[in-house]
Amino acid sequence: MTDHSQSTAAAEPTGRIVLLTTSHRVAPGVLSWPAWQTLHAADRVLCADPGHPQLPYLREAGVEVEQTAPDAHELVAACAGGRTVVVLPSGEGDQRLTDGLARLAGSGRVSMPDLELLPGSYDLPGARLLDLVQVMDRVRRECPWTSRQTHRGLAKYAIEEAYELVEAIEDGDREELREELGDVLLQVVFHARIAEEGIPAGENGENGEDREDAGDDEEALGAFSIDDVAGALVQKLIHRHPHVFGDAQAETPEDVHAHWQRTKAVEKRRESVTDGVPVGQPGLALAAKLAGRARAGGVAVELPRGEGIGYELLELAARAEAEGVDPETALRAAARVYRDAIRAAEGVGTPAR
Repeated sequence: MTDHSQSTAAAEPTGRIVLLTTSHRVAPGVLSWPAWQTLHAADRVLCADPGHPQLPYLREAGVEVEQTAPDAHELVAACAGGRTVVVLPSGEGDQRLTDGLARLAGSGRVSMPDLELLPGSYDLPGARLLDLVQVMDRVRRECPWTSRQTHRGLAKYAIEEAYELVEAIEDGDREELREELGDVLLQVVFHARIAEEGIPAGENGENGEDREDAGDDEEALGAFSIDDVAGALVQKLIHRHPHVFGDAQAETPEDVHAHWQRTKAVEKRRESVTDGVPVGQPGLALAAKLAGRARAGGVAVELPRGEGIGYELLELAARAEAEGVDPETALRAAARVYRDAIRAAEGVGTPAR
């Protein structure tokens, strides 16, 4: 008698528990088709969080959601008879419930329902950038130092971070490269966040003393956001890559470069090939850039001659550019060798890279 009742109980369907996860980086209500199918077919849908962002959209879609927080035993019991129960965890998950289910499954004393983890929505590539924008916004509002920074005051950090990125690339350190790319990205997001407030670059004091005098007319002050920055960049990339996004043909890197330069010339409407070359960059890079612009633009001009090391360096930089060598990179590599030689002469080992 006992054996028969046990075999009958064992034969009963155990049902299914579905943990339906969603990403806060995807708009609420945007769920996968399998998620909607599961929600509509479920016998019960449970959610412990009354403020769960999906609830209004589920109700609008006719899905009844019970506000309850069952423990593992209660949830397993709710699946008796082959029922399907969907659980919507909070954004932080429900460690108590999942740990309880794991313990029950490991005990061997309970006939466990099928347990399924169903992503209702999931992050697309670049989704963590949304987190970055949100964190930067909060830091800008709440941090005493960050809230007072201006474009001009932060300019030096952009230069420093760019040089640290170059050093990581030259060292070949992948972990350092990842970190330095993040630091450069921070500068972009930081400046874009400041720009949302409509404070023009260079207008206010370095520490933000004059921010309160900037006025309230954001449009007049040139306000823009990180989305404006990204949107303009997307348009630029598409426009300058017609061989990728259009019908143009480009068989070699040289073809791509030539089209890029032609497109830039039309976009910028420059009077001179030197327009847009930042004169504040390092001297060798500046000299090579000017020589490259003149050569690409077909401007026949002799290098100026004069006394002093500056003119000799100018000639070397122009020669390096014509030979396809970046003089800044070449000099930096030689300087690194020189540094190591100095340390060796001092009896000091080569610095860790």
